Amino acid sequence: MQASETKNDFSRGSIARNILNLAVPMTLAQLVNVLYNIVDRIYIGRIPEHATLSMTGLGLCLPIISIVMAFANLFGSGGAPLCSIERGRGDIDEAERIMGNSFGMMLIVGVILTALGLVLKKPMLYLFGASAETFPYADSYVSVYLIGSVFVMVGLGMNSFINSQGFGRIGMLTVLLGAVSNIILDPIFIFRLGMGVQGAALATVISQFLSAAWILSFLTGKRTILKLRLSCIRPERARVKKIAALGLSGFTMSITNSLVQIVCNATLQSCGGDLYVGVMTVVNSVREVVQLPVQGITNSGQPVMGFNYGAGEYGRVKKAIAFTSAAAICYTTVMWVFIHGFPEFFIRIFNQDADLVRAAVPAMQTYYFGFFLMSLQYSGQAVFVALGKAKRAVFFSIFRKVIIVVPLTLLLPRIAGLGTTGVFMAEPVSNLVGGAACFCTMLATVLPELSKDPEKSGDGKQHREA
Repeated sequence: MQASETKNDFSRGSIARNILNLAVPMTLAQLVNVLYNIVDRIYIGRIPEHATLSMTGLGLCLPIISIVMAFANLFGSGGAPLCSIERGRGDIDEAERIMGNSFGMMLIVGVILTALGLVLKKPMLYLFGASAETFPYADSYVSVYLIGSVFVMVGLGMNSFINSQGFGRIGMLTVLLGAVSNIILDPIFIFRLGMGVQGAALATVISQFLSAAWILSFLTGKRTILKLRLSCIRPERARVKKIAALGLSGFTMSITNSLVQIVCNATLQSCGGDLYVGVMTVVNSVREVVQLPVQGITNSGQPVMGFNYGAGEYGRVKKAIAFTSAAAICYTTVMWVFIHGFPEFFIRIFNQDADLVRAAVPAMQTYYFGFFLMSLQYSGQAVFVALGKAKRAVFFSIFRKVIIVVPLTLLLPRIAGLGTTGVFMAEPVSNLVGGAACFCTMLATVLPELSKDPEKSGDGKQHREA
């Protein structure tokens, strides 16, 4: 254990190297994790009959999937940064109690979500933009997916505690287990057994179970720094309140993503019908893939920033902020160029239907306009979360999605006859206004705080006491 603690002491060595050592495996792990749903859509988009309706039905389930992920983020992204801060202070016992309480809440909430989802699925799917043609496909998928929501929450949420300890490669390998299983099981269930979208959901649930089991085996094993103990699992109100307060940022981002998906699908259904709901499914699928590196970079910066903040190494925190922000902006600028220049390439990964491709090309170019501005939101929120400034992170999550995107999605289609184009325009406008506001506020409030004490703004020479 002592060797692991020394190896993962983020107050030592190059800031960029510390972040990249986490970012590369963490990004690969997130890519693999996204494959759970992305691979489903790729296979479903190639079903001989009703491929577009099947994929549109799966797209209608995305808000429900986002809700499950939101609660995983509430306790995972809330507890993991607190663990980093406590480990930086040298309080391993408190760090383990935070992790245990997070796990306990994931189990409890996962069971509740399963029960509520199965009872309310029909009215929810129609609210989300389902039609008589697409509802059967959405219902088949979500009914199976909800049964495995506990595995999804544990697999996604608890992996944050592996990464926050500096075991980025372990985090990647544990998710890889589930993703490879999904890739193997999908064609068997979808095509060989003729289960269609229901088979895709079953493959996902089984794969998430394997991933969750492997993660728990590591966190209860000998290699981990912080161990998941039965004595720490029972939730304690004060501790859960701290975890949830910090996790509200990730929770709010996922919940507001779900809200935006609901509003977008419902508006597109009224303006363009099932075809444009299918287009939005493709657009969201591309986004899930291309945003992964920026998520990986900003999420990897959080343990490094949190550890050094807890250790009083404010100079290293500022270097981590600068590196994380610059890397995120550069990457998203490059991706904007590729998506704008070759939209059809990305679309055909998920669907070959000529009508859908024709409608999706201008939609993609509109939706991703100024894509680099999105990195400002991710960078600003990552800093707020890493340093435990929960209220600011939550505010900017709500500001961009609820205050900007949702109203624009409802209003723009009715202005100047924009129709479906107006729905896709809401995203770049929100990236400009919301992203700039979040990033500038972070610079104006966090950097002065980190510069207050000159003795603690050096280059990591002052380390925390053992």
